Amino acid sequence: MDGIEAAGVSPSRRKQRLTLVAVSLGVVMVSLDGTVVHIANPTIARDLGSSMTGLQWVTNGYLLALAVTLIVGGKLGDRFGRRRLFVIGVAGFALASLGCALSPSTPALVAFRVLQGLAGAALVPNTLAILRSTFPAAELNRAIGMWGAASAAAAAAGPIIGGLLVEYLSWPAIFVLNVPIGLAAGALAVRWAEESRAADRAERFDIVGAGVLAGALFVLVWALTSASGRAWWYWAAGVAAALVLLAGFVMRQRRFPAPILPLSLFRSRALSVGVVLLVTGNVALYGVLFSIGLYMQNVNGRTPLETGVRLLPLMATFMVGSPLGGRLTERLGSRWPLALGMALLAASFFGLLGLSADSPYSRQWPWLILLGLGMGMVVVAGTEAVVGTAPVEHSGVAGGLQTTANQLGGVLGTTVFGTVIATIVARTLPVALHRADVPDVIAEQVIIHKGLAEQGIAPLGAQLNLAAQVNDPTAAAITRATESAFMSGMHTVMWIGAGIALLSALLALLIPARRRGRAGA
Repeated sequence: MDGIEAAGVSPSRRKQRLTLVAVSLGVVMVSLDGTVVHIANPTIARDLGSSMTGLQWVTNGYLLALAVTLIVGGKLGDRFGRRRLFVIGVAGFALASLGCALSPSTPALVAFRVLQGLAGAALVPNTLAILRSTFPAAELNRAIGMWGAASAAAAAAGPIIGGLLVEYLSWPAIFVLNVPIGLAAGALAVRWAEESRAADRAERFDIVGAGVLAGALFVLVWALTSASGRAWWYWAAGVAAALVLLAGFVMRQRRFPAPILPLSLFRSRALSVGVVLLVTGNVALYGVLFSIGLYMQNVNGRTPLETGVRLLPLMATFMVGSPLGGRLTERLGSRWPLALGMALLAASFFGLLGLSADSPYSRQWPWLILLGLGMGMVVVAGTEAVVGTAPVEHSGVAGGLQTTANQLGGVLGTTVFGTVIATIVARTLPVALHRADVPDVIAEQVIIHKGLAEQGIAPLGAQLNLAAQVNDPTAAAITRATESAFMSGMHTVMWIGAGIALLSALLALLIPARRRGRAGA
C-alpha cells in the first residue's frame, strides 16, 4: 500500500502487538459469522418460521453485502483513514449483531445481517493496511500470518461455538458474542493503532461504478435464490440482467480515470484463473456447510452441538491444509497446489454421494477431511496467484479482489446448493409420498409445507401437528418420503460440486508453471 503517510518513528513493540490483536479481533468477528450461522439455521427456521429462501438470505444477505463493498471499504480507508474506517466498521458490526439477536422475524434478521456485511466491508480491507503501516517489512509477513491464523481459527471454531451457544443458550447468543469482541477490538485500535492514509487523496471516487457492480451481483444472487418453483426463464432473465450490468461496469472501468478495479490486472493469466478458482472453491466450502448442516441435524437427528463437533474435521484440516498449501506453493508455484486442491474437493464430493439418510458418521468424516485439506490448498495457492502476481502499486486492490472472490463464492455456494435442493424436493416429494402410500389428504398437507422437507426435516407428522390424523405407519411413511426427497436434492448438489471441482482442476493447469514471487514482499 504505497503512499502511506509514514509516522516518523516506528511503533513500539507493545503498540505493534496490541495493534495486531485489535485487527485480528476484527477479522475474527467477520470470519466467525461466516460459519457460525450454518449451525443455527434449523433453530432459526423453527423459531422464526423461516422458509428455505429465508434461510439462504440469512447467510447471503451478510455475504453479499460484504462481497460487493469490500473494495469500496478499502478505497474509503485510503481517503479518510484506515484506522477510522476500521473502528467505524467494528462498531457497526457490533451494533448490527445486537440487532440480529433482537430480531423478531426473518426479514428483520436478514436486514441486520446486511448491515453486518456492510460494516465488515469497512473493517476487513483496512486491517492489512493498518498492519502494513505498523510493522517493518521484515516482520510484516509474520504479522499477516498471525492475522490469517486468527481468521482461520475463528472459521474453524464457528460450528463448535455455534453448537454450544444454540444448544445451551439460544440462537441469538451467536450474535451477542460479537458485542464484547467488537468493544475490545475498537478500544484497542483507538488506543494503539496508528492512523494512515494514502498520500494522494485527490482522485475522484467512482460511486457509479461501485453501484453498478453491487447491482449486478445483487441481481444475480436474487435471481438464483428466488428461482425455486419458478419457470426457467425467471432465473435466466436475472442472470442475463446481471451480465448486462457487469458489462456496463467493465465499460465504466475502462473510461473512468481512477477505476475501482483496474482491468489491466486481468492481463495476468495467473491472477484471472486464481480469482475464478477462489470463487469455485468457496462455492464448495459454503455449499457443503449449508447442506451438510441441514443433513446432520434434521435427517441424522444431531443436536447443534453434535453437528458442530462433527464438522470439526473439515475445519481442522482446513487449518492444516493452509500451511501445507503454502509450502507447496512456495516450491511449485500456484498451479499444481490449485489443481491438487480441486482434485481433493472433487474426491470429497464423490464420497459424499454415497451418503443415505441413515449413514453413520464413519462414512461422513473421511470426506470432510479431504474437503478441508483441499480447501486449505485452494485458498493459499489462489491467494498467491491473485495477490502475488499483481503489481505492487495495485496490491491493495488485489487483496480486495481476493477477499471479494472468497465472499462471492460463499454467496453462490449457499444460493446454488440451497436452490437446487429446494427445486429437487418440490419435484420429487409428491412422487415419494405416493410411493410410500401416504393418503392423498395427508400428502397434500405435506406438499403444502414442503419447505420443511427442503430443510431436511424428516418427521413432518409432528411438525405439521398431524398427530390426530396420522397413525404410526403413516408417520413413518411420511418420514421415509421426506428423507428420500431431501437426499435426492443433496445427491444432486454433490454431483454439481464434483463437476465444478473437476473443471476447476483442469482450469488450474492454465496458470503458468514457472514459480511466482510475491509482489511487494
